[in-house]
Amino acid sequence: MKNRYRVALFALVWSVTATGCVSEERDEMDMQGAAERSDAILDAVLNELHPAVQWTHGATTTGICDVSRRRAVMTVISPERRGSFLGLVDRFWRKSDYRMEAINNDEEFPAIYAQTGEGFVVSLRFGGEGQAFFRVDSPCVEKSDVADSTTKPTAPTYEGMENIPRPHLRSDFWSAGAP
Repeated sequence: MKNRYRVALFALVWSVTATGCVSEERDEMDMQGAAERSDAILDAVLNELHPAVQWTHGATTTGICDVSRRRAVMTVISPERRGSFLGLVDRFWRKSDYRMEAINNDEEFPAIYAQTGEGFVVSLRFGGEGQAFFRVDSPCVEKSDVADSTTKPTAPTYEGMENIPRPHLRSDFWSAGAP
């Protein structure tokens, strides 16, 4: 019986910590601040990629107390280069003291997931036709309005289109070997 209570207590403490309900720093942050921090996280990882890739903004979504920012890579990343791409991001996140949460080594749809010390969950996933997607999910913060990102994309914005198209911009390095 004692072990059951210990497990329940551990689960409660972990869930409170993971959702950010005990962090003073997060208590002072609102959803706009979380969106701006998410942009900074995305800017940092994309600036770390050499050669650079072209990307556009994905949808920003908000929950009751959280924000998600997305960026879609429009550069074609060939199957032969995906491991290198994932490796660069993985090394950067580890160097930034992010805690690696999960790695999906699926050949067609690989992904990596990590968490910052502030409780932001970051991911890089490959989707259909090898399109890479970055996403940052904030911890729970004070409710507020959220403005669009002010970071300028390096690819077209595809405004007016229902969906972001598949990757179609070529790179001598990242697209090598792709048809």
